[in-house]
Order: sequence, then structure tokens, then C-alpha cells
Amino acid sequence: MADKLPQNTSDLLSQIAPEWSELLKVVDQLTPTQMITPDSGGWSPKDNLAHLAAWMNFMRECYLDKKPANEAMGMDPATYAKLDETGINAVLFERNRDRTVSDVLEGLKRAYTEVVETLRKMPFTDLMKPFRDNDPEKRPVILWVLGNTSEHFMEHRATIEKVIQPRK
Repeated sequence: MADKLPQNTSDLLSQIAPEWSELLKVVDQLTPTQMITPDSGGWSPKDNLAHLAAWMNFMRECYLDKKPANEAMGMDPATYAKLDETGINAVLFERNRDRTVSDVLEGLKRAYTEVVETLRKMPFTDLMKPFRDNDPEKRPVILWVLGNTSEHFMEHRATIEKVIQPRK
């Protein structure tokens, strides 16, 4: 997670926005065929983008809006409790695999807009509070915000870029 925490909402948004822009630049370079062609791991760029949107929505609903995690992920409590991150990602992949590219892109952009709007409305002090009172490390919510936005954008942008410039 982030080395240097933002000091205010403007600082936070200025860390998120450049990675968002870089992600969109890479996506704009993809042909329609590249957008739906799976990589060696079985995920296409479209799948990566649906994944990003799902986790942004989850972060906003769970960490910022304080919904129960299973509800924010759209799962019943028993199913959610049985899954680790890999299992959740598999469910998200299946949930989104048949969506069109345009639908995924619309959803991604909507998720980003909703996250930014939520962050602009929230008191910054709320982002600096621990997400869980029982967290011995007292990690602030802002770490999850960065982890599900700028850091996640960077990670998946690198994966998507390999479609454009495969390794030799």
C-alpha cells in the first residue's frame, strides 16, 4: 500500500487521477479483438476492467458507506464467509464474463465517478480513521481507498499493457 499518505482530499484525488488517466490511455490503445482476448491467466483486458470496477464498488460500499462486506460484494453471508480473495475474484470473473465491452467500460467509468464523488463529500478525517476498531495496526480507511484505486489501476494497467506489447 501507499508509502506516503495523502494529507487531504485534494492530495488523495491527485494521487488517484493520474493512474486512472494512464489506465484509460492504455485501454484506448486496444483493438476490439485485444479487448476480449484472454492472456495466459485466462483474463482479457475486459475482464481486468470489470474486476477493477467491482472492487471499486466494493470499496466504496463497504469501506466508505459502511455496508456489510457480503452485501457490498453482492453475496449471501455464508458464501462470502467461505471465500478468500482468490475465490471472490473467481466469482467476479464468472459474474462479468458475458458482459459486453461497452457495458464493462460504462460500469468502470461509473464506479470511478461514484468513488470520486463519495471521496469529495466525505470528511477527510473519516478516511484517516481505522476501518475496524479491533485492528491492532489501526490501519486507516485511506489505505483501502488507495489499494482499490490508484494502486489497483497501476497493477492491472501493467497486465493490460502486455496485450499491447507482449514480452519477447
